[in-house]
Amino acid sequence: MQNQSQQSQMNNQSSGIQNMNRGGHELLDMHEALSSIIGILDQFVIYRSLAKDNELQAILNRQYNFILSHYNLTVESFTTGNKPSHDTTMYTMPETVNQITYGLTPSQPKKPIQSVAEIKDEQISGFMLGALKTNASLLTMIAAEVNNPVVRRVVAAQVENYTEMAYEVFLYQNKHRYYQVAQLDNSDAQQMLHAYGTASAQPQIPIQ
Repeated sequence: MQNQSQQSQMNNQSSGIQNMNRGGHELLDMHEALSSIIGILDQFVIYRSLAKDNELQAILNRQYNFILSHYNLTVESFTTGNKPSHDTTMYTMPETVNQITYGLTPSQPKKPIQSVAEIKDEQISGFMLGALKTNASLLTMIAAEVNNPVVRRVVAAQVENYTEMAYEVFLYQNKHRYYQVAQLDNSDAQQMLHAYGTASAQPQIPIQ
């Protein structure tokens, strides 16, 4: 009788695990993903209190609200394993001229700050860029490890958003010369650009 009870309990546990449609690796990775997103949100709260430039404050507010909405959506799909109450959306920057300034201009060598008072918009935007790029990479890896098809799509859909937000911060940094873009000379650049060609025919696979 006791053996039957134990067997029944084991069957119920096994059935429950199957109904979850989740793997252990997925659960651990999703905890890491959600914790990382919370980390960005918490950092942005701090940065909003320190940022001086109106444009940077607007970027912080816009990105914070977008990340928060998708954090809630991700929690919903992760908890239920089902399609969330609304679809993921694409992050869009304001329609401004995305003019990149190329080349280097003389500047003072960068060095670590020694006090909180030294944190300026340059440092804040740099922190933002690093966090967004890190999360883009993290979510890319995690999306490939998630078993639940709905959760996988929700996570994967956000990768492009993080790269877009990172690009917006890059444009801000480049505009203010915080992030300068070096270039190769024309000869080297042309050689790099034309180093690859397209394939023109189907490969001939030997017949076994």
